[in-house]
Order: sequence, then structure tokens, then C-alpha cells
Amino acid sequence: MGQRIALVTGGTRGIGAGIARRLHALGYRVAVNYARDDATAARFATETGLPVYKFDVGDAAACADSIGRIEADLGPIDTLVNNAGITRDGVFHKMTFERWQAVIRTNLDSQYACTRPLIDGMRARGFGRIVLIASLSGQIGLPGQTNYAASKAGVIGFAKALAQENAGRGITVNVVAPGYVATDMVSALPDPILARLAAGIPVGRIGQVEEIAGAVAFLAAETSGFITGATLSINGGQTMI
Repeated sequence: MGQRIALVTGGTRGIGAGIARRLHALGYRVAVNYARDDATAARFATETGLPVYKFDVGDAAACADSIGRIEADLGPIDTLVNNAGITRDGVFHKMTFERWQAVIRTNLDSQYACTRPLIDGMRARGFGRIVLIASLSGQIGLPGQTNYAASKAGVIGFAKALAQENAGRGITVNVVAPGYVATDMVSALPDPILARLAAGIPVGRIGQVEEIAGAVAFLAAETSGFITGATLSINGGQTMI
């Protein structure tokens, strides 16, 4: 096969940036989406040499237009990593509909908006790798995150259904569900809070971005064609049964 072309949404910082860097290191041509932070995106593009594209992953029309532009620039996308997501945390009895809707739009509507423009091409070519980023919160629920937990649980259901629809077309659809990972946001927490988080994780530490990126790269590989509809929990053992 020729060089694989990947799109990573929310890919200029945190877990998304780690995924984009890992795929690039493995020889993929990688396009990276972002939504708001122009300065961070510009810095990422300069550091990596990867092209960045600004669009709202919750806007179906914007996604279709931008993905068309990416494919015109780079070629047909055969690897999609839907990583973009936001939080608007708060207890449900005080949550406004706007905060609920913002999270559902970015985290769950984006699964349709970013995948729909690509699925026909993947089916026609007989190959596709779709990896969706969920969360520990979507598996066990976390207080203060009813909106986020609902969106991420929805990602898992979306993946299972889409995987079944496309399993016979050479397309796999899988989920990576991270636990607490040392992104800038988590690493900025006070040491006592980080210590308490780590104490609740069986392996005794926070995860690393590279560990999530490695799992995504594994699921995206051509050699992973017998894995589909799966959710890989990377959380140091917090969901052990």
C-alpha cells in the first residue's frame, strides 16, 4: 500500500498532539485539526512541519468542506482519529442546557460530522482505520461530568454500531478510553491533588501521552485488521473487573 494519510482532530496539543507526532514518526502523512488556539496551532505546525486546519468539528458543513480541502491537499484520508473534545464540568442540578449542548456538540456530534465525509471513500477503497477517543468518564461516570460522560459513552456506542456496518469493507472502528493522563491541564494540578489521583490508580501513577498515542497507532496499523468494535481502556487498571 502507499503512504497512509491520517486526520487527527484536536491534534495541536495534549493527547491529540502526541497521536499526530506518533503517526508522523511512523510514516503517515498527517493533517491536524484545531478549533480555537491559533498561537498553539502555529507553534505546533512550525515544530512538526505538519499542516494544520482550523474548523469546528461540531459543524457538519464545516467538516465536509475542510475534509474536502485536506484531501485535495494530501490525498484520500484512510485513517481518522476523532480526538477533539471539551469539558464543561458542573453538577447536573446546576447545569445549563448551553453547557450540556456544547459538550454533546463537540464530543458526540463531531463523530458524525468528521466521519460521514470519509466513510464512503473508505468503503469504496476497501480500507479504513477509525479510532475514537473516549474516556474513563464514559465508562464509569464521574460526578460533575454528566454531559461529558454521556458524550463519551455515546462515542463507544457509535463505534460499536459503525464497526458492525463496515466490518466487511476492510474498515475497523475502535475506541481508546484514557484515564488520567499527564496533559498540560492535569500536570498543572497541585501536587497533593496529583498524589491523590495517583493513589486511586492501581499502577500508582498518572498515564503519559505517549502511552495513549502508542495504542492509537497500534489500532490504526494495517496489521490490526482483526480488531474492530473494541474499547481499549488505558487507565492504569481503574476499570479492572
